[in-house]
Amino acid sequence: MNKDQALQLIETARKEGRKTLSEYEAKQVLAAWGIPVTREVLVEDRAALAGALNAIGFPLVMKGCAAEIAHKTEKNLVRVDIRGEAEAVAAFDEIMAGLDGKGGVLVQEMIGGRRELVMGLTRDPQFGACVMFGLGGIFTEILKDISFRKAPLERHDAMEMMGDIKGHKILEAVRGMPAADTGTLADMLIRIGQIGVEIEAVAEIDLNPVILDGARPVAVDALIVVQ
Repeated sequence: MNKDQALQLIETARKEGRKTLSEYEAKQVLAAWGIPVTREVLVEDRAALAGALNAIGFPLVMKGCAAEIAHKTEKNLVRVDIRGEAEAVAAFDEIMAGLDGKGGVLVQEMIGGRRELVMGLTRDPQFGACVMFGLGGIFTEILKDISFRKAPLERHDAMEMMGDIKGHKILEAVRGMPAADTGTLADMLIRIGQIGVEIEAVAEIDLNPVILDGARPVAVDALIVVQ
């Protein structure tokens, strides 16, 4: 998907009166700006499932995917570490039943890595589009270890953001894990800022978690709110 197609996708969501993009749609927008996201296929029936399993490969993750559903884990719509076709078919049936006719199932590569980050975009009444970076995962709201910069960002802004958080040493080589690719992380923050500056219709972006697969950061989950 290129940027023009991403803009059309956002405009379609607005015309439909939707406040959010689905995870699949959000990642298509992010990818159009060069932000690394998981490989995934959206499946809406069993007939397409086998092809998706072959395309992604095991182990994999399966998630319910619909614009109306922002918190999939809380609704029991996520299955991880799926390692065989029978397990995948059972997971597909369970998730589709939980969706109650809304949306489909994301068949997604499983990203290994213990370090989780968060990044995103918010619109401040005074400063406008602001980019956010911090420690991610399920404890993001508890830890609140985050930093902000006004968009657009220069590279030095993005690098400073990473150094601002209390847990910045998580980006260094630690416990046998390599140092994070801070160059790619900086690119991601810069490009999130570009989206905020270039697309007024985007009210909010939330990438949580961004997992470090070794040194490589990958956005595993994504939410885009439109206005």
